[in-house]
Amino acid sequence: MAQPFELPDFYVPYPARLNSHYEQARVHTKEWARGLGMLEGSGVWEESDLDSHDYALLCSYTHPDCDAQALSLVTDWYTWVFFFDDHFLEMFKRTLDREGGKAYLDRLPAFMPMELADGFPEPTNPVEAGLADLWRRTVPHMSGDWRARFAESTRNLLNESLWELSNINEGRIANPVEYIEMRRKVGGAPWSAGLVEYAAQAEVPVSVAHERPLRVLRDAFSDAVHLRNDLFSYEREIGEEGELSNGVLVLETFLDCSTQQAAESVNDLLTSRLQQFENTVLTEIPRLFVEFGLGAEERGRVLAYVKGLQDWQSGGHEWHRRSSRYMNGGGAAAPLPAPTGLGTSAADLRLTAGIGGLRSLTHVPHRRVGPSRVPEFELPFGGSVNPHLDGARRRLVEWCARIGLLEPQPGVPASDLWTEEMLVEFDFALCSASIDPDATPEELDLSAAWLAWGTYADDYYPAVFGPTRDLFGAKLANERLSALMPLQGAATAEPAGALERGLAELWTRTAVTMGAEARRTFRSSVDLMLDSWLWELANRAQHRIPDPVDYIEMRRATFGADLTMGLVRLGHADTVPAEVLGSGTVETLEHAAADYAGLVNDVFSYQKEIEYEGEFHNAVRVVQNFFACEYPAALGIVADLMNSRLSQFQHVVAGELPLLKDDSGLDQEASDALDRYVRELEDWMAGVLAWHQGTGRYGEEQLRRHFAPRTASAAVPVPAQQVPQTAPAPAFVLGGPAGLGTSAARILADLADGAARP
Repeated sequence: MAQPFELPDFYVPYPARLNSHYEQARVHTKEWARGLGMLEGSGVWEESDLDSHDYALLCSYTHPDCDAQALSLVTDWYTWVFFFDDHFLEMFKRTLDREGGKAYLDRLPAFMPMELADGFPEPTNPVEAGLADLWRRTVPHMSGDWRARFAESTRNLLNESLWELSNINEGRIANPVEYIEMRRKVGGAPWSAGLVEYAAQAEVPVSVAHERPLRVLRDAFSDAVHLRNDLFSYEREIGEEGELSNGVLVLETFLDCSTQQAAESVNDLLTSRLQQFENTVLTEIPRLFVEFGLGAEERGRVLAYVKGLQDWQSGGHEWHRRSSRYMNGGGAAAPLPAPTGLGTSAADLRLTAGIGGLRSLTHVPHRRVGPSRVPEFELPFGGSVNPHLDGARRRLVEWCARIGLLEPQPGVPASDLWTEEMLVEFDFALCSASIDPDATPEELDLSAAWLAWGTYADDYYPAVFGPTRDLFGAKLANERLSALMPLQGAATAEPAGALERGLAELWTRTAVTMGAEARRTFRSSVDLMLDSWLWELANRAQHRIPDPVDYIEMRRATFGADLTMGLVRLGHADTVPAEVLGSGTVETLEHAAADYAGLVNDVFSYQKEIEYEGEFHNAVRVVQNFFACEYPAALGIVADLMNSRLSQFQHVVAGELPLLKDDSGLDQEASDALDRYVRELEDWMAGVLAWHQGTGRYGEEQLRRHFAPRTASAAVPVPAQQVPQTAPAPAFVLGGPAGLGTSAARILADLADGAARP
């Protein structure tokens, strides 16, 4: 049978190297697997299967520098995890036995005690026996923090197999954002990153292990590992196993394109994630070292961890090319005859940075784009408006004027952001009244003030800190703002300026009704939003359009979704158990809702941001850059993504939420409270859409009136044929030259064509 597609040209920036202890690890792991019952008689593997898969070769490539003992242990871990994957497939996926699969998975965490002295249950199968043995041999070498992190990633890897099984049962293919998030758990690459810490003796310092730069390194590493695996495993998973969790299939379905086109897009995303990894290492890790005051030894461990992840990428690619487990014939995966000698490495496209990465640096600010084009929205809920809206509108204007948001800030250039006329047109009270139709007047006033303050701050950061690339000043501003939200007692600092006065008053009014834990959680959501604006400023300083995955995940924070959802969530904290509100199911609901709302904003704000503000932090612009397509096609893709996230929200409510209730044993009161929270999330999405449809913040007439004098290119006309009234469906047209190296020619042609247009 022919391969379903030709493997693309992979970006592999680091050479693969083989550990000298390979043969020792291969012999050891076969004896280990046989001793635990994973081979003959297991109903899963024979000795020939283990030989052909050659996990010792995988680990020798992915951990080229560790000693023989560490390599054998790591090889045993990978043998175990692949056996688990095939064992779960045979026992539960093929039989579609979700109940049995859940009972099987529920036992496994007991084989990962934080303290070995707590002991293990009696194993009942090779998976349990293998996990107990591996845990006993590994954790004495690592800290308690690592144990907790590694146990969590192992649980995620195991438990999310139920998500795959549920999708198989329903014949459901995930949307791209859902897939990337869930694949990190199911695919286990964060788990692999934990083993890199062990094998490279590079345990990440606990002080920075959960900070954004390390999180992005882990996530970008994971996404690249999984997307590469999807390309090699498509034939096996889709053709032989009936799997639906494969990135090529996900994009093939979402984009309605050919398998080959989907494979090329997956490879483009893989490359983008690797380049995100590199950008984080070069631009964010040095700042992290300084900010947290890491010493030489701690910095050395972080850098060894980075090198270990890089080794894993290259080694994992080489193993996929050689292993019989995967599709690896022909295409770019086959050995290519190439010139050798000094200077000839540039001829190997797998070692080049890729023109796509350069394209992200070519944004032209203030380009004339014309009015934002808005697709049809089909939101099946919402529509009510709070009866106290008119009073809230009046009181919000009074509050903003009293705080000082409607006047320039003394000594702060470019801080004359809003006038009263603009504030009235923005109509944040309408958003609050639509989000929470049942709020009291006091609750409505507080919500509207938070929305106004958050939007003002969102406007303030790029206007005040952006032109001078003052990242240090923005960081100091964040620290002062965070200090105005004390967890106990009064703030020690006196607020200076409207931005600080507004937050200080809002915090006092909000925190007074909260308990200690709720106050801590809510402050974290505000800090998350503030820190996300530093990310935007850093991208502006680099003039770099974000990677699409990084953008979607950061958009939830830049939009302030966690903050406004937090106001809703707090009302249920005492009724719904914390582990339920923090579950993967509820997180999925919140992420889907946040993505829908953030993408709504990007659709409406496109002209304001691209043409009038010179911005590029907009999903439509990010899609344009990634796919090298024009505005209408990018808008169509974003609209489809909005609808798929909404569909996922509804799917989780109908199918996964009842399972969560049953699995958690919720009583009726907690179940009803969880249902109310879901309805409030629906109101939140509907309210965000209603506000965008009713506000004067994004209309072209208002933009010309308020921003045109600041826009250098506002007078440049747009040809009528470039401004259709509705956005056509996205189209994928592949044409032009083909063959090795010609993708760069097509991209350069696109760049030249784009530069020629106004």
